[in-house]
Amino acid sequence: ILVNNAGILRDKSFKNMEMDDWDIVMDVHLNGSAYVTKAAWPIMYDQKYGRIVFTSSTSGVFGNFGQANYGAAKMGMLGFMNVLAIEGVSKNIRVNCLAPAAETRLIGTIPGRDVNPDNPEPMRHPKMVTPVVLFMCSDDAPTGMTFHGGNGNFRRSATFVNEGLKFDNPEVAYEDLLEQKGKLLDLSEGREMSGLIRVQQQQQ
Repeated sequence: ILVNNAGILRDKSFKNMEMDDWDIVMDVHLNGSAYVTKAAWPIMYDQKYGRIVFTSSTSGVFGNFGQANYGAAKMGMLGFMNVLAIEGVSKNIRVNCLAPAAETRLIGTIPGRDVNPDNPEPMRHPKMVTPVVLFMCSDDAPTGMTFHGGNGNFRRSATFVNEGLKFDNPEVAYEDLLEQKGKLLDLSEGREMSGLIRVQQQQQ
């Protein structure tokens, strides 16, 4: 079992962000996860068993002002998870992402945040995230999914696609999309999609 949980913050609006702040956040969150996972992957692959959790964030899944570096690194983990879920499924390696909510030392580094990581509010305690982590590490764990946990709330988020627009005309133009803009944007009948789902559909 591997839980990638290392993290730092260097929050600034993108306009004011130095690229050094970008690089160090990428190195710790995304590259750090890649290096540790690279070391564990062959062992899991050979023993035909593994559970991997990437600690992502709602800042990556949904976005958050002043966290372009952090959000990009955390969303990168979702892309990493999507690929490893495909590559590991035949070897019983299950890979998922966690987007936690808790009062931690990392959150305490954000200016203006009133957080006491040594004595957090009961519902904001990191232990409130533990149940979903244990779920992702269990024998019955799913794979290729993103879970949110904290404050007594547990959810899953996913990527959905709609039917979209299909053209047989090789001369399709911007104006053709504009004429059917509503259908292009409509997700009311969207369906969940991922690379793993696509592979599973092809095997049926």
